[in-house]
Amino acid sequence: MSLFQKKSIDILLKEAGESGDNTLKRTLGGWGLIALGIGAIIGAGLFVRTAAAIAQNAGPSVTIGFLVAALGCTFAGLCYAELSSSIPISGSAYTYTYATMGELLAWIIGWDLVLEYAVGAATVGIAWSEYLNNLLVEVFHLSPIPYQWCHSPFQTSVDGVNGIINLPALGIVVLLSLLLIKGIKESATVNNFIVILKVAIVILIIALGWNFINPANHTPYIPEATKYTDHHGTTYNFGGIMGILGAAGTVFFAFIGFDAVSTAAQETKNPKKNMPFGILGSLIICTLLYVLFSHVLSGLAPVEFFRDPSKGGEASVVAAIKEAMPGYGWLSKSITVAILAGFSSVILVMLLGQSRVFYSMSKDGLLPKSFSEVHPKYKTPYKGNLVILVLVALFAAFVPGDVVGHMTSIGTLFAFMLVCAAVIILRKKEPNMQRQFKTPFVPLIPILGIISCGAMIFGLGWENWARLIGWLALGFIIYFGYSRKHSKLNKKSQ
Repeated sequence: MSLFQKKSIDILLKEAGESGDNTLKRTLGGWGLIALGIGAIIGAGLFVRTAAAIAQNAGPSVTIGFLVAALGCTFAGLCYAELSSSIPISGSAYTYTYATMGELLAWIIGWDLVLEYAVGAATVGIAWSEYLNNLLVEVFHLSPIPYQWCHSPFQTSVDGVNGIINLPALGIVVLLSLLLIKGIKESATVNNFIVILKVAIVILIIALGWNFINPANHTPYIPEATKYTDHHGTTYNFGGIMGILGAAGTVFFAFIGFDAVSTAAQETKNPKKNMPFGILGSLIICTLLYVLFSHVLSGLAPVEFFRDPSKGGEASVVAAIKEAMPGYGWLSKSITVAILAGFSSVILVMLLGQSRVFYSMSKDGLLPKSFSEVHPKYKTPYKGNLVILVLVALFAAFVPGDVVGHMTSIGTLFAFMLVCAAVIILRKKEPNMQRQFKTPFVPLIPILGIISCGAMIFGLGWENWARLIGWLALGFIIYFGYSRKHSKLNKKSQ
């Protein structure tokens, strides 16, 4: 049994054309995919990680961090567009790696995608919990949920109260998992409504907030390179080139939605045309909104504001608008409602991506058969959704948001590097394969994607490298203990 045995392109294309009771239903079009991408992209990354990058890494030069992250995403997005149109099957980077680099690396990337989507959904669930408290206090004028019931056991308030469990984060993960089990069409309809709402609010913040930018908050635009230690004792590179790279790695979390689009390839009508349209379209729209939004936000308040846990924190966007834009209290209230809805759509798409990766890995025998069993009525991988519900809920309920946010970023960057490599390999090994969309300037674009993503991983620091290595070590235990023995491809070769 070879660890690097590849799944042939012919088998993948045959699976893409399968129909029957245990296959996924094709219901999504091009604009539906763009809405799916925007639904995943605009959320915690914009409203939470932007403020974190301003405070911890780059100050006003967070906009440059967004552009660096977007550049890496563009290189990777072009590669995703080629692969998803050529191999229109669920599984995203896992499937592409299986076809180009073999089973062991496919397992690594599949396990890595668990980190990206499951932990990503948990991160947004934690942010959702914070904004729920803001909604209760600022909009409905009610008492907030007690600190201990909406924070991880590893967190302590400024008053010395220890967290126990994040119940709101747990609740939203359960609710949206059940919606996904109901069906992709129903989930997409809910997502489309939310996307319209939150994009309108982002545009409103940019348009109204532009007049309140204080030029002093943008001076100097790139702060001098120093070290910053937050109130938890964590030290960051602030300012200079390393600060911008650190900001890019932090806000990179904001871009992970576009690759989740590729996991829906097997539920897309005419995927060879619509997948590139959905991936690149959602990436372009969101990059423009991100750069404008971060420029406005960093101009509304100084860096010290975003470092103050009593003013900044997870709900810092609302706090900055209240302090810097007098007379716009109604905007901060409407933002809170829109953000809660927006976070919900992000969690929804992350859970969708995770379940479809599990579905593909299960079909290949690398995970138990139950993960690929489709509901007889709803045509969704419901058992996989239930397992993911438990996994994500545990992360959301018991792990701090900053930790899982950085874990998601480094996992995603690693996946992107392998996708870029897959394009180069597939061009060499399958030069005659039909490609509806072709990545330009191969191998230059994929190589630039690998370099830019590698630079952002470097900017995230050794603590996050250690977490990734630990996560992959656990994955190797599962692979050699279960997956290798049950692999359908290895069984055929025996």
